Amino acid sequence: MGRAFEYRRASKEKRWDKMSRIFPKLGKAITVAAKAGGADPEMNAALRTAIQNAKAQNMPKDNIDNAIKRASGKDAADYVEVNYEGKGPHGVLVFVECATDNTTRTVADVKSYFNKLGGGLSPNGSLEFMFSRKAVFELPKNDDLDLEELELELIDAGLESIESFEDTIYIYADYTNFGTLSKALEDKGIEPNKANLQRIATSPIEFSEEQLVDIEKLIDKLEDNDDVQAVYTNIV
Repeated sequence: MGRAFEYRRASKEKRWDKMSRIFPKLGKAITVAAKAGGADPEMNAALRTAIQNAKAQNMPKDNIDNAIKRASGKDAADYVEVNYEGKGPHGVLVFVECATDNTTRTVADVKSYFNKLGGGLSPNGSLEFMFSRKAVFELPKNDDLDLEELELELIDAGLESIESFEDTIYIYADYTNFGTLSKALEDKGIEPNKANLQRIATSPIEFSEEQLVDIEKLIDKLEDNDDVQAVYTNIV
């Protein structure tokens, strides 16, 4: 495993361990998926994945059910998914994915974080080519799973690579193959711990520990915002 992989993993785990922050985001993802594709997870792959990710974070069943119900309620918020791109302190590239019922509020908040913490927003689309959008599946490692055999069986479903780290197996594919790969794993009786779409920097850059302190301040501020669903950078 390279340092880039370990940084992404450690950084993500650090941020996903605060339930007060992650539950509202998981609930919003469920609501957005249910509103877009229906409330039946058997017929809505995006909802099924959102529920699966919520369960992986020990989100209570009542919270999950309420998030689904909110999608069809009379007072359901009309969420839209929007992205913002910018450069943070020390030139780090930052890609921010949001789900919001008020884009005016969200862009004002995101812009203020960049401006106050040593950066600024860039025109939409200007940084997107610097990130590859990937389908990422995290599987629990067990002795019965033959990685070489699994790799061969999943190639036709769009598999690009498999990485093994400690107690977890990471499967990567182009984002367009999320559905086919998810179905292939389901057919094999393999249930991922997590499955989502991520943006991975095509040309990651190494920053010093001192620079990372400044960068983390911006990332933390962004991820504290309820409208922000995910933040990606080009950090090695």
